[in-house]
Amino acid sequence: MTLWPRGISKARVDVWMKELGTPRETMKKWKSGSMTWNELVRQYKRSLRGKENLLVELAEESRNGTITLLCVEKDPSRCHRSLLKDAIEDVGHKTSQA
Repeated sequence: MTLWPRGISKARVDVWMKELGTPRETMKKWKSGSMTWNELVRQYKRSLRGKENLLVELAEESRNGTITLLCVEKDPSRCHRSLLKDAIEDVGHKTSQA
């Protein structure tokens, strides 16, 4: 998440990679209904460009144990964490083949 999630103590989180959260402007448009899910997907994926090193770091962490992706959305199928999970798996697959 780009913004710290309400109700979650920072002491309960090992690492916060806010750079991988949905950009604020994109989130505002999504929440207001002025953006479709497909548009959010495109914009979120675009926001991940240049952040492959963070995705690789998470992919490596996921090989060593469980990682937890936080989000305020209740429906994981309509949330950036499902997109982030896919991006982590994609980069993890690529790095494991190298």
